[in-house]
Amino acid sequence: MTHLETWLMAFALAMDCFAVSIASGIILKQIKWRPILLTASLFGFFQAFNPLIGWIGTDYFKELIESIDHWIAFTILFILGVRMIKESFKEEDEKRFNPESLKVIFTMAIATSIDAFAVGISFSCMGISSLSSLLYPLFAIGATAFTMSLVGLLFGIKFGKKYAEKLHAELWGGVILIAIGAKVLIEHTCC
Repeated sequence: MTHLETWLMAFALAMDCFAVSIASGIILKQIKWRPILLTASLFGFFQAFNPLIGWIGTDYFKELIESIDHWIAFTILFILGVRMIKESFKEEDEKRFNPESLKVIFTMAIATSIDAFAVGISFSCMGISSLSSLLYPLFAIGATAFTMSLVGLLFGIKFGKKYAEKLHAELWGGVILIAIGAKVLIEHTCC
């Protein structure tokens, strides 16, 4: 795998993180560095960690995980999306979907990184046989996911300040999460 292919793959994997981060930023409405850095860090960490686990567990889990990973991602993103949509209809003081919550951030990080697990399996199939050969792609994936998440959060905050209420941003954020889950499901069941 060339350096260009590595970075393009990292960018493609980070697109889900970017979309979810925009939705979270819209809900945050203001710059709060603790949840922003925590979200970007966890998204980057799990995007890099899951390919490692996929690569390590290729011999043991390949058939099991490949057959259900898309259902896991879809279910998590669907539940988070429905929750966001429901929250969009509540008054501000009744809302519970909190992108500052460690539980919410952790769940979103896991959900957006499940595809990365399959990438780890593909690394093994492409002949990457040593951990030292895997370090560069893992770095590229983690760094790209971190950066795209950070940019997405900041963009969502800036966009959310001006347009969130007019455009029902939380509602659309939930729709985006469900759409990402559906995309993952369709890509894996149709191919």
